[in-house]
Amino acid sequence: MLCVKIYQYGQNGKIQLKMQKEIEKFIAYLKIERNYALNTQQAYEKDLCQLLEFLREKGIANWSDVTTEHLNLLVMKMRHHGISGRSIRRHLSSVRGFLSYLLSRKIIPSNCALGLQTPKVNQNLPKTLDYEQVVMLATPRSQLARELRDVAIVEVLYSCGLRVSELVSLDIDSIDNTQGFLQVTGKGSKMRHTPLGNPAQKAITNYLQKTGVTQGALFLNNKMQRISARSVQEMIKKRALEVGIKVGVYPHMLRHAAATHFLQSSHDLRSVQDFLGHKSIKSTQVYTHLDFLELSKVYDKFHPRAKKP
Repeated sequence: MLCVKIYQYGQNGKIQLKMQKEIEKFIAYLKIERNYALNTQQAYEKDLCQLLEFLREKGIANWSDVTTEHLNLLVMKMRHHGISGRSIRRHLSSVRGFLSYLLSRKIIPSNCALGLQTPKVNQNLPKTLDYEQVVMLATPRSQLARELRDVAIVEVLYSCGLRVSELVSLDIDSIDNTQGFLQVTGKGSKMRHTPLGNPAQKAITNYLQKTGVTQGALFLNNKMQRISARSVQEMIKKRALEVGIKVGVYPHMLRHAAATHFLQSSHDLRSVQDFLGHKSIKSTQVYTHLDFLELSKVYDKFHPRAKKP
């Protein structure tokens, strides 16, 4: 636990450790009963430890003593330290979830976080790539095993709209060449099947034939071990610079590109939601804005009544 080193020697150490124990139980609940991803567990843990530190400063000895006023003061403190509205919203979401958990176990009489007003956040549209840029990234420059692997990684990220964490967890057994599908383990260990395009299938076949690997992890590093997410990030960034793409390119941009191009072609938001493995349609709706931006570009370029520079 992140909190342990902070609280076990405090003035009210026993009290703080008792409050900390409830956080530990909550994180265990997220892991075992809710099957949350490790990154999500760690984000909750970090947020709640920061809350506990703030309450220690205010002399709060029990979770039942926490009020809306305390949480408002916490938000003010975060704003004063220049923390973004998006981070504050995430922090308050963690607090609400935790207090709801305590309420369900009758540890507190009510959830004082429910009435809090969260900061408004300007929606930042995700950065994406043009189709031509994707083709540039996926064009092989040699027949070396490493180059064929990198091409296959780009093709699979784009073809299936994968998160980099999903890509590095793929095994050879995840591929169904007969049906042309890929079995993907998404957030919360949720399984989904996504179509695997012909270029991606061909790229994988070329890579596996070159390496002779027939089982275990699909994408390997130079030590013949499962490749890491960091290695994929560095490879994509370097590859983009080598082909002349000046913007900082990262793997998730290929996921954004896949979703945007899919929506532009199909105009079917529900299918894009299933394709990406989004739990909520709200997460997918951002791509309707990207589609609108693309429409605006085409209009400005070709419509006879568009304003010309």
